[in-house]
Amino acid sequence: MRLLLVEDDPLLGDGIRAGLGQDDYSVDWFSDARSAEMALQSEQYDLMVLDIGLPDKSGLKVLEQLRRRGDRLPVLILTARDAVSDRITGLDSGADDYMIKPFDLDELSARLRALLRRSRGRASSEIRHGDIVLDPAAHRVTQNGSPVDLSPREYAVLHLLLENIGRVISRSRLEEDLYSWDGEVESNAIEVYIHHLRRKLGSELIRTIRGVGYIIDPR
Repeated sequence: MRLLLVEDDPLLGDGIRAGLGQDDYSVDWFSDARSAEMALQSEQYDLMVLDIGLPDKSGLKVLEQLRRRGDRLPVLILTARDAVSDRITGLDSGADDYMIKPFDLDELSARLRALLRRSRGRASSEIRHGDIVLDPAAHRVTQNGSPVDLSPREYAVLHLLLENIGRVISRSRLEEDLYSWDGEVESNAIEVYIHHLRRKLGSELIRTIRGVGYIIDPR
């Protein structure tokens, strides 16, 4: 999943990016509102973690502009402002969740999983497709009840395709989800991961749409 992090504290931002990277998020991190707004206009994200106290503009203004455009991107506000009135303002401005600093990284990850689940209209965080079950909380994939050994990026590719069953996902979108802006895209990496997934989970699971991308068909 690709996540936009907007946080001006360098130590905190680096820690969040590293921690969520361990949870298979591809994180684009910006420390000011203007850069975040430019990224939102040019890139596609699954989630945003947004600080309010940015150096050039309030994070609430970024959020309000996002919602005025009709963008339904799930947004979690992460801030030191803990007054009830601040929480109400943040939620009424369009935030989907509001979390106070200091915070626990595991809780942040759990809240992000909940936002993704709700945005996809699922009651459970587990994604089931035939005999395959993907559990985002445990970072585990099973087939017929048996665990399947996947590399972090194989897991990330499968997760994105299962989150979008019935929709074609382009090669460029897969690359964007696997590599943040400062990550180097390996040549033919997507094809390699798709090949490994087919070998481990069945050759019929992922269908190639030539010149477009890849799809997992509904059952």
